[in-house]
Amino acid sequence: MKTILITLTLATTFFLGFAFNTITTTETINNNHMKKVTGIGGVFFKCKNPEKMTEWYQKHLGLETNPYGATFEWYESPDSTKKAQTQWTPFPEATKYFEPSTQDFMINYRVENLDALVEELKKEGVTIVDKMETYDYGKFIHILDTEGNKVQLWEPID
Repeated sequence: MKTILITLTLATTFFLGFAFNTITTTETINNNHMKKVTGIGGVFFKCKNPEKMTEWYQKHLGLETNPYGATFEWYESPDSTKKAQTQWTPFPEATKYFEPSTQDFMINYRVENLDALVEELKKEGVTIVDKMETYDYGKFIHILDTEGNKVQLWEPID
């Protein structure tokens, strides 16, 4: 009887420990798994004449342009009522906007919870180029990737 009691106690302790470990590990994974990039928010590139470039794309590829280039609207799934957009913008060849990067392009990534993401990136040693800016259409900040390319992060206000 004593052996059975000890065996049951050990088995119960083992299973309770296993259950506790599973619960805390799952919570840790869920808390540390922050969704970072949800899509491409924009593609920006340098060119000799942004107006001519915009006109060319409008004429030859049918882009519906605006003063900022072209905006592609789409709907986020699974909610087919939540509209989103991706921006396409040619910049003047001499723009300083992409600095400190020397590249002729910059990609804008749509993200969730930019404040928390920036804190995480700081802890990971990622170079934050500037201060976060907030507009009526979202929050923005610029970072540098491992090769010094300037990357724009955008948390849209849809």
